[in-house]
Amino acid sequence: MLRRLPLLLALMFAAPAFAQDEEDDGPTSMDGVGRITVQGGWRSTSNETFYKGWYGRTGNGDLARARKTGGGPFGVASFAYSLSDLVELGIDLFATGSRLYVTEPGVESLPPTERGIDTLAYGAMLGLRFQKLLPEVGPYGLVPFLGFLTGPTLISSERDGEAVRERTTQAWAGSLGATWRLSSRWGITGEYRFMFLRGPVGPEDAKIGSFSLGGSWLSLGVTYTFPPEPSRGLPGSGL
Repeated sequence: MLRRLPLLLALMFAAPAFAQDEEDDGPTSMDGVGRITVQGGWRSTSNETFYKGWYGRTGNGDLARARKTGGGPFGVASFAYSLSDLVELGIDLFATGSRLYVTEPGVESLPPTERGIDTLAYGAMLGLRFQKLLPEVGPYGLVPFLGFLTGPTLISSERDGEAVRERTTQAWAGSLGATWRLSSRWGITGEYRFMFLRGPVGPEDAKIGSFSLGGSWLSLGVTYTFPPEPSRGLPGSGL
């Protein structure tokens, strides 16, 4: 018995190590896997429709064009759960904003002036994504995905000297991206979204047009995944 004691001790200490190695390999299927992804990025939005509408108004055609804002920063937090190996359902919380500029005609003897418009939007979108785990790519696999999202959004604008104009609208987006898994839990996620999101400018009785906070959204962030829950019993065991 004493001769076998070193072998028994070695097996006792080796078992947790094997279990840890198996855990570090990560799931080989996405079924039942949850994740939290936090991303930040830049939104590219032209707002050419808004600018054309403003400088096409009577008395504005001869004004010098104000500087254009081509986009702005945004942040997204995603909470998702894989319904199967190929389908994921999630909720995305997001926020974005920027400042637009227009040239306004002068009053009486004053020259034309540049006026700013602060824009802001935040909301929640329900998303359905189609995904595929490629375990042979990278140290712990690559998960490319394609998705469609929609949800309620509060969008607002505030022209200098006027009250805030708010509106609740429906945002729509298509999504394409991938998560490169660096470990069984952590990964880097890159995502491209094409978003449809517009809001009004000016008070209700004197609306001067609508602006866009949609366009192309490109982001990069980190993902933490939760493995599927272990089986609570073996089939036919009654446990």
